Amino acid sequence: MKKIGFIGCGNMGGALVSAAAKVVSGEDIYLCDTFAEKAEELAKKYGANVAELENVARNCDYIFLGVKPQGFETLFAAISSVLKSRKDNFVLISMAAGVSISAVEKMADCNCSVIRIMPNTPVSVGEGMILYSPNNSVSEEQLSFFENLLSMAGKLDMLPEDKIDAASALSGCGPAFVYMFAEALSDGAVECGLPRDKAMLYAAQTLLGAAKLLEESGKHPGVLKDAVCSPGGTTIAGVHALEDGAFRASAINAVKKAYERTLELKK
Repeated sequence: MKKIGFIGCGNMGGALVSAAAKVVSGEDIYLCDTFAEKAEELAKKYGANVAELENVARNCDYIFLGVKPQGFETLFAAISSVLKSRKDNFVLISMAAGVSISAVEKMADCNCSVIRIMPNTPVSVGEGMILYSPNNSVSEEQLSFFENLLSMAGKLDMLPEDKIDAASALSGCGPAFVYMFAEALSDGAVECGLPRDKAMLYAAQTLLGAAKLLEESGKHPGVLKDAVCSPGGTTIAGVHALEDGAFRASAINAVKKAYERTLELKK
């Protein structure tokens, strides 16, 4: 059986461990973190193993790199010699924002398979969006195993690496924008006299249901919006209020600004 290693067990790393543990046995998962308590807690929860950094680098077939971008050079300084000594075709899976596949290859200093991924926080509840791009060394078999391994985390979509930054400005940053919208909807209902707990429940379910209808119907969101807007009715009055506040322009600007900031951080 393939051995799955996680270097870094923070929020995102831990969420992916949870997804992987639904597909493979915990006995085949090896966890490493600078804060040993994090790795130990996850290992206990999923029946996984706590391992030293060198052990993961030397023995795991798929190695998730869950460290922050600024920690990559230090990480590879510690493991590149181990990786170079390996004779098998292992896979490095990087989730660091702004770190390209070529940068990972250069730091690893060896000919290895690399998959760059950009997951978002809803992977923690199995409804994430995981963007991924493999290098040319990744085999069909490896790619298939990777896709199956994360299948319980949500949806996966492969795209060219030069599109990942733009896509992650939407799917990676987007949850924060959605939470702001949910909070604002709830605030509006509270101002109208609804108790906060009810307002939050209705806002969350409304967003969930609307997203599901958008996905399953295949209809353009404008068409679905029009279906709710009766002539001279309440919804179109609310739509008008959103347009007065430049709602759509603000959403477009939010994604664009997130993308531009990503480009700045890469320099």
